[in-house]
Amino acid sequence: MKPHDAPDNDQPSSQRPETDEDGLIRLQKLLAQSGVASRRKCEELMLDGLVEVDGEVVTRLGTKVDPRTAVVRVEGKRLPPISDKVYLVLNKPRGVVSTMSDPEGRRTLGDLVADRPERLFHVGRLDTDTEGLIILTNDGDFAQHLAHPSHEVDKTYVAEVEGEVHVRTVRQLLAGVELDDGPVTVSAARVLGGDPRREGSNRSIVELTIHEGRNRIVRRLLDHVGHPVRRLTRTQIGPVTLSRLRSGEMRELTVAELGELMDSAQL
Repeated sequence: MKPHDAPDNDQPSSQRPETDEDGLIRLQKLLAQSGVASRRKCEELMLDGLVEVDGEVVTRLGTKVDPRTAVVRVEGKRLPPISDKVYLVLNKPRGVVSTMSDPEGRRTLGDLVADRPERLFHVGRLDTDTEGLIILTNDGDFAQHLAHPSHEVDKTYVAEVEGEVHVRTVRQLLAGVELDDGPVTVSAARVLGGDPRREGSNRSIVELTIHEGRNRIVRRLLDHVGHPVRRLTRTQIGPVTLSRLRSGEMRELTVAELGELMDSAQL
């Protein structure tokens, strides 16, 4: 697929194409309405053998599929199926509890989505004093699969820590760290710099990527190597980033993001 023919990464996952009375749709129309490319370009992609449905290459124009159940791929990239489910990414503010309600009356995720008509729940958790990216959905299977440790979806965090983080510490993190409840594998780690908000401060900004979700694991990991965390933000889960979301804001997952996450969750 040429760069100008790439899927429209900005298209929201809830923007669904129209089907006929049998619930079917022509494949090239589905591709076009899903933001892959123009109708003509989608036909060319099919003729070039770059489109698969349920694991089979489809080159015959006019082939109809059920967009609710068909697993469609364009150059190996999956399009999510049509459904009435919603998939949201929220920039959780610091101090908000990662539950939909709280008997103690604390501010929760549920308060931030109170105006949504769906019954939403969160995929995984963030500590109350951690801010950043969290996914909300009403799709239970998706949430359960994505949160399962066996699927090893990468999660990226940016931490403000005490002390100057040296190269040897980064190497130590990348080599793996043994905590009380078992080893931790760090996929990527780097120092982004000192704390720009505090002139002369003895603090560093560190970015690291892991795929585990054990309780307070990032804080425990950095504390173990001698750099207690003072502020922690999750910035990415798989292909999904905060982009320009302000604290407390949310957006829908795009078609491309949802498709990649469904593959990661083996759905």
